[in-house]
Amino acid sequence: MPHSETSTARLAQLQAQPLAERFALQQGAARGDPNPQRAVRERRLAALDQMLRDNAVAIGEAVSCDFGHRSPAETRLLELFPSYEAIRYARRHLRRWMRPQRRSVSLWFQPGRAEVRYQPLGAVGIIVPWNYPILLAIAPLAAALAAGNRALVKMSEMSPHTAALFATLVAQTFSADELSVVEGDASVAQAFSQLPFDHLLFTGSTAVGHHVMRAAADHLTPVTLELGGKSPAIIAPGLAASKDFARAVERILIGKCMNAGQTCIAPDYVLLPAGDEQAFIDCARAVVASAYPQLATNGDYTTIIDPRHYARLSAYVDEARASGAKIIELAPAAAADAAKRCLPPLVLLGVGDTQRVMQEEIFGPLLPLRPYRHLDEAIAFVNSRPRPLALYYFDSDRERIERVLNETVSGGVTINDTILHIAQDDLPFGGVGASGMGCYHGFEGFETFSSRKGVFRQSRLSGIGLFKPPYGRLFKLLTRIIMR
Repeated sequence: MPHSETSTARLAQLQAQPLAERFALQQGAARGDPNPQRAVRERRLAALDQMLRDNAVAIGEAVSCDFGHRSPAETRLLELFPSYEAIRYARRHLRRWMRPQRRSVSLWFQPGRAEVRYQPLGAVGIIVPWNYPILLAIAPLAAALAAGNRALVKMSEMSPHTAALFATLVAQTFSADELSVVEGDASVAQAFSQLPFDHLLFTGSTAVGHHVMRAAADHLTPVTLELGGKSPAIIAPGLAASKDFARAVERILIGKCMNAGQTCIAPDYVLLPAGDEQAFIDCARAVVASAYPQLATNGDYTTIIDPRHYARLSAYVDEARASGAKIIELAPAAAADAAKRCLPPLVLLGVGDTQRVMQEEIFGPLLPLRPYRHLDEAIAFVNSRPRPLALYYFDSDRERIERVLNETVSGGVTINDTILHIAQDDLPFGGVGASGMGCYHGFEGFETFSSRKGVFRQSRLSGIGLFKPPYGRLFKLLTRIIMR
């Protein structure tokens, strides 16, 4: 889609408009048309889909520019494909979602009828992180637009090229009272979170999530917080003796190296049976060699987003090394390059629980291994820590799988793989405890951005009129019957 001088000028004028005015425009439009028809919602979703498809190449280039380097193929696979799917799923099911849901009526209130109607909340806010700037804008947008809302989107200042492109494309595709994109630094994000939205969805770190929730509390704005945490991968006892072990290691490493570990649901550390550490390392090196040959110059491997995060990850490694942990290179021929922010994947063995790499979300290609003696110990370790956004378990034993599912609490789970639960449009996605609150995707996303209105329809044949003053003998007889 070409960028005309007129659209560029219009975007500049829009970005210069005070944030409160941009919100008021959407809020006023939402109040004026509080329940858009299905055709309007479908038009908006179709326009969003076409906007992405028409500009896929430019989007890949912008994202790569923000990271220093990220393969356009990875952006197509990890951002554009699931975005298309989220929009397609919403369009396919929108008619059913919008239909009032019949609910049962107690015997004593029949033949009345009850139903739940889903109505748009109004004007909603979406705060997008830098690590998947397209997907984490589009996935909640698909739900918000399907639910009939207007949306104001705050893009991350750490992905400025993507933010500028996305703002331009949205301004060309939508009217400002339907959908609008906000750019700017942390101060703009703070002002954004203080607006009296009808709902606010934030994706980002747990630390920032605290500030967003405090700001939203001033207006009693309901929030959905998609945060992070330390998502464990557990390898079952005895798996190393089977052919499934190599596949488990492969899936963990692919999930970890994807976007260089800068993924909120990347495997953060591995719990594996004691004695299997070297077998894991050998398999992991083979996976990295196969997936990223000549990693230092490999176009498929993503660089770290900025110098601050590169320094943070390097500090984790230095602290672990100083404490006596073993730092194992999974691509020995590739050296870390601070100038290019290329950090090859590393396994950390013998890391203490008090070190930062085991206390903070890693968000990079570092993978601590923690051996356990019995599965009880692994489960207890997970349960002793804040509840993770994701958990991964590798096993073929159904009883043990059920045990792990029943005895651990996490936002989502993938069995015998990593990451993939987020790509299932019919599953809710969200955290629990420190990893977030609320969920979206699919129907749950439609619900998140909707008001559920309970409606009771009274019948002319209702006997409720018998339960009114004066409370005489008939009233006493009737209440004696219904309270048995």
